Formats: sequence, C-alpha cells, structure tokens
Amino acid sequence: MNVYVRAMRLPFLTGSLTPVLLAAGLAFHHGYFRPLELLLVLIGVGALHLAANLINDFFDADGSDRLNLHPTPFSGGSRVIPEGMLLPRIVLLMALMFFALGTLCGMILVALGHPYAAIIGLLGLLAGLFYSTPPFKFMARGLGELSIFFAFGPLITWGTYYVLSDQLTLTAFLLGFPPGFLIAAVIWINQFPDFPADRAARKDNLVVRLGLNRARYVYPLLMILPFPFLFFLWRTQGLSVFILAAWLAWPLAWKGIRIFQQNYATHDRIIPAQALTIQSHLLLGVLMLAGILTGHLLG
Repeated sequence: MNVYVRAMRLPFLTGSLTPVLLAAGLAFHHGYFRPLELLLVLIGVGALHLAANLINDFFDADGSDRLNLHPTPFSGGSRVIPEGMLLPRIVLLMALMFFALGTLCGMILVALGHPYAAIIGLLGLLAGLFYSTPPFKFMARGLGELSIFFAFGPLITWGTYYVLSDQLTLTAFLLGFPPGFLIAAVIWINQFPDFPADRAARKDNLVVRLGLNRARYVYPLLMILPFPFLFFLWRTQGLSVFILAAWLAWPLAWKGIRIFQQNYATHDRIIPAQALTIQSHLLLGVLMLAGILTGHLLG
C-alpha cells in the first residue's frame, strides 16, 4: 500500500462520507439538489477526516503508538511514523494541508450563500483537531467517543442537509444518530486491542477508565441502538417505511457482537469483529439511503 494512502487511512473515509450521502438523499427526497454544494461538502468533510487521522498519528507517535505491540489493521494508528516510513513533520504538514482544504471548502460554501456552514464546519474542524491535540486531547479525557459520535453522525447529516436546502431541521440532525452510534462502536472496539498501550501512555479514553470487563458491555449497546432508532425515525420524522430496510444490516452487527463478546480480551481474534463493525456502519448507511430514495420513487 502506498505510504501516503496508509498515513491518511484512506479506506476509512466511508465513516464520514456515508452520512454525507445519506443527508444528500434526504435533501433530494425533499426536492433539493445542488451538485456543486454536495461536491464541496464531500471534499471538505473528507479533508477534515483525513486531517484528523493524520494529526492523531502525529501526536500518538511518541505515545500509545510507540508502546503498542499488537496493532491491528483497524487500530493502533497507521504506524508510518513509528516504523520510519514518514517523518513526523511530513505527517503534520499533510494534516495542516487537509485542514486548510476543509476550511477552504467551508469558505466557498459561505460565499455561495450558506452562512451557517461556517459554524457547523468549524465545529467539525475543532472536533477533529481537539480529539488529539494538546492541551485538549479529548481522546485522553473520556470525551473522544462522544465527540466522534456527534462529529461523524448528527453534525454531518445536519450540516449537509443545511447546505443543500438552507434549512436546519431536527430530522436531518436525528438522521445522523444511527451511523453515529456505529462510528462510536468502531472507536470503542478499536480501543480494546490498544488497551495496554493506551493505559501505559495515560491515554485515558473511556475503555481505559472503565476497564475491559466493564467496557465490553457498551459495545453491544452501541451496535444495537441504530436499529430501534430506525423505527423512531419512521414514526416521528415522517421518513418512508422503506428506511427499515436498513435492518438487513442487523445480521452483520449481531455477528460482530458475538465475536467481540468471545474475544474482547485478545488482540488478534477480535479483528473480525472490528471489520464487521465497519461493514455494519457502511451497510446500514447504504440501506438507509436506498430506503429514502425508494420511498421517494414510490411516492
């Protein structure tokens, strides 16, 4: 894999771009379609996500990543700095470039007549920056999981829908909860194989604070919550019944839960559950989008 692609953790962009497309589907259903604004949101959100990945690697390189003896394909960082593939200053420069690109996209959206994009975009930028950067370091203060939930869930769907419709709606905000729960589950499960290194580096995320035995009960909850929430969206927000097609992602989520519960204390046998968590997030988002568009087509 190209070292720069590895540093950016490019495949993980599905975590941020899926809710963008989900909100775009809702906007289209309501009669709004602005391809230029959608393109700018996709580029801006993707850039901020990549910047957050890179700045996280930069600040973790001499901390938990250096101490992590059991990284997995999904946790432990990209490893490009500890393994000598890229100099820390190059990773930092890449992060700053992507933060600048995301900011530029936000400025263009404001210039196109969407002033609240500045506020929503700034919240997303700060979430990505403060997650890893001292003295804030949300990831080490038990705030990282909540900030990721909002930044990669409701904040993205709310902001995207606003830019495409010029309306700040509760429905668009709530639409981000199901993918938000699952992206929080991704962060949560990835902290299990990282637990010894995080604890040694005093990266006191919620899994470190709770300990493995207690923290293991939170992951199934995060994986389960999106599915009843689909009924809530259908019954209270006027979304099509076809959004319930996203329940087809449940077998993946359930399989991930079962593997996790049996192997949460291992660093290798937990890997299939990590993969299933990401796959559940992607499939749920795709099926929710398909349900919204099917409801639109069938009236």
